[in-house]
Amino acid sequence: MFILQHQDLDVLISALKSRGYRVVGPTLSDDTVVYDDLNSAADLPIGCTDDLERGHYRLRRSESGTYFGTTVGPHSWKKYLFPPRVKLFSIQKRGRVLELEAEDPQQRPEQFAFFGVRPCELAAIALQDKVFMGKNFADRTYTALRRGVFIVAVNCTRSGGTCFCDSMGTGPKAEDGFDLALTEVEADGRHFFVVDVGTPRGTEVMNDVPRTKAGQSDIELARKLVSKAKAGMKRSVTQEGLRQFIAGNLESGYWDEVSRRCLLCANCTLVCPTCFCSTVEDTTDLSGEHAERWRRWDSCFTMEFAKVTGGNFRPSPRARYRQWLTHKFSSWIDQFGVAGCVGCGRCITWCPVGIDITAELEALRGHGARAET
Repeated sequence: MFILQHQDLDVLISALKSRGYRVVGPTLSDDTVVYDDLNSAADLPIGCTDDLERGHYRLRRSESGTYFGTTVGPHSWKKYLFPPRVKLFSIQKRGRVLELEAEDPQQRPEQFAFFGVRPCELAAIALQDKVFMGKNFADRTYTALRRGVFIVAVNCTRSGGTCFCDSMGTGPKAEDGFDLALTEVEADGRHFFVVDVGTPRGTEVMNDVPRTKAGQSDIELARKLVSKAKAGMKRSVTQEGLRQFIAGNLESGYWDEVSRRCLLCANCTLVCPTCFCSTVEDTTDLSGEHAERWRRWDSCFTMEFAKVTGGNFRPSPRARYRQWLTHKFSSWIDQFGVAGCVGCGRCITWCPVGIDITAELEALRGHGARAET
C-alpha cells in the first residue's frame, strides 16, 4: 500500500487523462452530488457532506476539507455502461430501396476512468456484468463500454443515513474489482490517502504519481475509519432465509398495504445501480423517409412495461411492487446467484413517499409470521 498526499490527487487524475481516459466522478450540480466529467480534483465535492433519510436528501458544507465526505447521490455508474438511451439502427428510404445502418458499439473510441466508485457500486457493476456479459448472452453496447474501464474506488469512512451495504456484504470496504482503492484520512493535521493497488494497470498509473510506502500506523488508521462507517449504519437487511420466505408469501396481504403508499413513479428503479429493464421504441420523420430504433430505460413499475398482446399481466400496483421487491431479493438469486440489491440506499432516499425497503422486508416477514399463527 502507498500514501498519496491530498494535493497530489490532481497528479493521479492527470495520469489517467494522459492515458486517454475520460475521467468521470462525483461533482456538484444544483446542490446534488452527480457523476460527470472531472477536469481536476477541484471539481470534486470538497468540504461537503450529505444528510440522507427516507424521501430526504440535503447537501451541506462541513468544516472538513475532505474530497469524498459525501456518500451517493441520484446518479449511478450504469448511466455510462448501460446508457439511458441508445440508438440500435436506422433505416433510410432511397426511392424503392431501404438502407439499414446498424450502430456498431465496438467502434466507440471512448474509454472511461471511474473516479470515486464506492464499494456498493463496485458490487453493482459486478452485478450488471453478470446481466450483460453472461456466458450465454452478451450485450454488445455494454461490453464495448465496459471493456477497459479503469476504476478508482473510494472506501467509505462514514455511512449515509440510508446505507445498509454491510448487511448485503458489499461494503463499506472495497475488496476487489478495482484498479486502485483510496481511503481518505484527515486527522492530526494530516490529509492523505491510503492507496491499495488492485491490478497491474493500477501499478502502472501509480508509477507516475508521487507516493510513499504506507506505514502500518497509517494503514490501521484507515481501517479504523472504515470500521467506524460500518458501525454507523442505521439500517440492515436480514438475508438468511429471505429468498425462500418471499417466494412463499406472494399472496400475503402485505402487498396490498405497501402498494397503497407506492406512487408507481419508478424513482427507485431509475436511481438503482442494478436495475436493467429497458424497452425499444421506433421513431420516424414526417416524410416517412427515415426511421430509427432506440433502446431506452424502462421500469417494471410502468403500466406499459407488462402490456402484451391480450392484456397486461401486471395491471395492479400490488403486482408491480411485488415484482420489483421479489426480483431484487428472491428471483434475482435464481437468475444470477446473488441478490439484486447492494444496499446503497438510493431507493429509500429518492422515494417521494419515503418507502424504506429495509422496513418493508421486515413488515413482510411480520405478515408472514402472523399468517402462520
